[in-house]
Amino acid sequence: MTDWQEKEQKYYMPVYKRTPLTIVRGQGARVWDENGREYLDFVAGWAVNSLGHCHPAVVKAVTEQVKTLIHTSNNFYNIPQMKLAELLVQNSCLDRVFLCNSGAEATEGAVKLARRYGHLHLEGAYEVITATGSFHGRTLAMVSASGQSKFQQPYIPLPSGFVNVEYNNIEAIKKAISGKTCAVMLEPIQGEGGVNLPEKGYLKAVQELCQQSGILFILDEIQTGIGRTGSLFAYQQFGVEPDIMTLAKGLASGIPIGAILAMEEASVFATGEHGSTFGGNPLASTAGYSTLKFIIDNNIADNAIHMGKFLADGLNNLRQMFEFITDVRGLGLLQAMEFDDDIANRLMLTCLDGGLLVNVLKDNAIRLMPPLIIDKDDIDRALAILEKALSGIKV
Repeated sequence: MTDWQEKEQKYYMPVYKRTPLTIVRGQGARVWDENGREYLDFVAGWAVNSLGHCHPAVVKAVTEQVKTLIHTSNNFYNIPQMKLAELLVQNSCLDRVFLCNSGAEATEGAVKLARRYGHLHLEGAYEVITATGSFHGRTLAMVSASGQSKFQQPYIPLPSGFVNVEYNNIEAIKKAISGKTCAVMLEPIQGEGGVNLPEKGYLKAVQELCQQSGILFILDEIQTGIGRTGSLFAYQQFGVEPDIMTLAKGLASGIPIGAILAMEEASVFATGEHGSTFGGNPLASTAGYSTLKFIIDNNIADNAIHMGKFLADGLNNLRQMFEFITDVRGLGLLQAMEFDDDIANRLMLTCLDGGLLVNVLKDNAIRLMPPLIIDKDDIDRALAILEKALSGIKV
């Protein structure tokens, strides 16, 4: 049998800290390795596989599209792109859409759009305020925007134009706003930074401050969007409406896609000022449309609410059982468990041995983000594997 993990070490750039598992097949909330062993997947491609692996509705739509038209440049109209754009606008508070290829590209484009707005309406203002603990992507500019030094240190000097302030501190944003500021960009819930939830009223206060200051309010919903937190978009649960919003991960069931959505007044790109070779091509747009349509038509976000509560209750029960669990936090089917010691990697490997995939969020925390179609039986099974794994952990 081919040793694919050995080949990875020989040929691939060593940028990933990989789990020692080669996945060859997936269906629903399950994946199988090259030896045929089954695993329950509570990583879901980093919250990408919102409908699970190879969902029939998406497979059917993409298969038909592959046989019809895969790609055409954006010199021409294509129907799947317009269908997805219409569906996104009809089900959000925003008016315009630009489709790209990834979350990093979407957030980069959102900052570019905010700077264009600053040039047109704010006397050339170009700075974007972001929060400590944030993560907005791995392009050089988005590394600079992200509020985590571990992503920044290898690439100094970084692009300028970003001001980092303390998360959950409205006064820090007030102090940071100047004549150079064109926008504030936040995640409704910080995903990569630790599944950190905003304090009550924080996002509302930020939106109001942006309105008072005449600057744009950008929400990065790359991880929280498309039903993950229990509503189609997380902003709907916090009583706010962004001027610009970015989407990616869960939008197209694993086909690469990203999206920038904007209010009409913030949609200031003119012809030729932005673009993408592959963005919004018929294949990716079909995957996005079929995924989003199924989620909307079948109230999948409601399942994320109920199953998210069921999962959170189970995790909190484990917290009562094991004193080294210091916190359980999250919303919907985006949950984290934190410990008082750096045991996350050991726990992940023990769970792997038990047939459960979890994500190491940081050395002392794991993240659980199962498909939005998950049911109670699979959650019960996952909790049982996790309990057994925790029982074997000695801090």
